[in-house]
Amino acid sequence: MLNKTKLIGAGLGLRREMLGQLTTVPASVDFWEIAPENWIPLGGKYPKILRQLTQQHQFSCHGLSLSIGSPAPLDINFVKSVKHFLDEHQIQSYSEHLSYCSGEGHLYDLMPIPFTEEAVKHVVQRVKQVQDIIERPLILENVSYYAAPGQEMSELDFTLAVLNESGCSLLLDVNNIYVNSINHAYDAEQFLASMPSHKIAYGHIAGHFDEADDLKVDTHGADVIEPVWQLLKRAYELHGVFPTLLERDFNIPPIKTLLHEVEKIKSTQALVALQNNSQRLA
Repeated sequence: MLNKTKLIGAGLGLRREMLGQLTTVPASVDFWEIAPENWIPLGGKYPKILRQLTQQHQFSCHGLSLSIGSPAPLDINFVKSVKHFLDEHQIQSYSEHLSYCSGEGHLYDLMPIPFTEEAVKHVVQRVKQVQDIIERPLILENVSYYAAPGQEMSELDFTLAVLNESGCSLLLDVNNIYVNSINHAYDAEQFLASMPSHKIAYGHIAGHFDEADDLKVDTHGADVIEPVWQLLKRAYELHGVFPTLLERDFNIPPIKTLLHEVEKIKSTQALVALQNNSQRLA
């Protein structure tokens, strides 16, 4: 029987344009991830297709519009609709971005929350409110950002404060750490090592765009580069092997091509697991 309480292995983000290629669901994909906003309002054939997939395979949800750091009031009706969607499809893992995308209207982009103590308190209160509604731990992703308005504390200190004070879990996005380390000139491995292992629910890995040597843009529109693969391996060495999902949001190649990267996640997980076992036996 399918265990829907815990993610394992290597996953892949499911986009509707992939459905035509999924006449047979690849066995190498241990779990799939969807944005609930892309499925909640749909009618026609799509809900039926999704229902068939979620009944037979492990899924997580990665939201786009919770806007956890917004100054606007939390959209309670939206959170309740997400809760209904999670329950309907028996999905336990719901993650979102440690950012915001709404104010006096929807911004259609992920904006950086000011790194301040006041913002920590604001986000923590909203996280607890969301968790009370969805009746699950909220999983927050460390995000890429390109400016830090009103900054009073480091990205690292801000992220740790939110995790520690809210009780939420962490979606560890390795590519975002790499992108931010270039754009804001900090040590990616040091940041990675400072993440709390016990908070990591699962991870993301993705490609990005090189705007310049010192400016990387998190696009999810390209292959994962070797330094990011190496950082993922280091993440496993530091924190233990955790479930990890490949994100690809545009310039989406055929499923067979994406599966090569999914298999690379699995081979990296297996390599580090073997290393860890060897060290324990030594």
